[in-house]
Amino acid sequence: MSDLDKAIAQLRSCRPIPEDQVRELCHRARELLIEEGNVVTVTAPVTICGDIHGQFHDLMELFRVGGDVPDTNYLFMGDFVDRGFYSLESFLLLLCLKVRYPDRMTLIRGNHESRQITTVYGFYDECLRKYGSANVWRYCCDVFDYLALGAIVLGASSTLSPGSPEDDDTEIEVCDQGGSIISRFPRQPRPSSSQDKLDAPSKGTPDKTGPPGSGASGSSSGSVGNPTGAILCVHGGLSPLVDTVDKIRLIDRKQEVPHEGAMCDLLWSDPDEIDGWGLSPRGAGFLFGADIVKVFNHRNDLSLIARAHQLVMEGFKEMFDASIVTVWSAPNYCYRCGNVAAVLELTEDESGTGIFQRTNGDVGRSSGGVVESRGGPKHGPARRYRVFQAAPQDSRGMPAKKPVADYFL
Repeated sequence: MSDLDKAIAQLRSCRPIPEDQVRELCHRARELLIEEGNVVTVTAPVTICGDIHGQFHDLMELFRVGGDVPDTNYLFMGDFVDRGFYSLESFLLLLCLKVRYPDRMTLIRGNHESRQITTVYGFYDECLRKYGSANVWRYCCDVFDYLALGAIVLGASSTLSPGSPEDDDTEIEVCDQGGSIISRFPRQPRPSSSQDKLDAPSKGTPDKTGPPGSGASGSSSGSVGNPTGAILCVHGGLSPLVDTVDKIRLIDRKQEVPHEGAMCDLLWSDPDEIDGWGLSPRGAGFLFGADIVKVFNHRNDLSLIARAHQLVMEGFKEMFDASIVTVWSAPNYCYRCGNVAAVLELTEDESGTGIFQRTNGDVGRSSGGVVESRGGPKHGPARRYRVFQAAPQDSRGMPAKKPVADYFL
């Protein structure tokens, strides 16, 4: 067994590794992360996870529900630290898994992966308490600066399980932590062209067909954008300074998160039921509406934006006709919110039509080789949400100190 495997085994038992091993781990991780671009390309199948916030035993529950590494390909959308009792063990374990299985673990940066935020919300104090100095905190913050700002998922299938007629017509499937299906939501018919849709008479507010907490409506068959397009994963949201994914690639990410600008917005912004852009109550980033999301998706050939950053009591929430989804992976947040958590599973497109990302287009695009099946072309990726609750209380150790719990944004 290598030293890295021993470190993984020790961290899995929720025991910190020695400081010199942390220094070596962070050095190896930086060498690996510096080779990644600001936007990492990930090929389905992949399991997308939201905020963890140092809830180590719930992270173990997530691996139990979603499958262990390297058997499952994971993409974590940031906020690994702060709030919970075990930010160190949680982040270092994910970092070990990233170094050990670099192609099976993708980590992108959240707004809590910053020096300023971690000194206020628990991670800095936890490092002091467990190591007696701020050295480990500094090593981890150096790694934060190298984390990617986003990821593009290619090759996601429009069917949950190819070959099953029932799965062929299902767009959303919700499962519990035991794998039992809670609910299925079929694809809704949509007009054959965008002009037909514009000409269709309005029948008032459509019935909601999405799962609890979902903004998906009966007038939508899923994504508004390129149905076979990629999925953009980012921690917070969009920025008025970023209208293409290529502009994210041009940001100098190797720095502390600034208080304003494109990098700040990607980590801090939130979708909201507004038109255009709005001021964020967080004091950083912006609020953005459905029109912003749909234009961005169309311009960048995206079928969906996946993000984290906001507590969702149901574990996930689709908004704006399923053009954006919030995934939250910290159950019973701060050990008192009572929410469930979720992960988003995207399966592989065995036909190969979703593997190649097309260039940023605007109007007059071809269908891109979309394969039509009965009922017309598929619209957007098929999504399986695995909803899970907090780990059993008897699996948790007794923490040394309660975390700060006055900030829920």
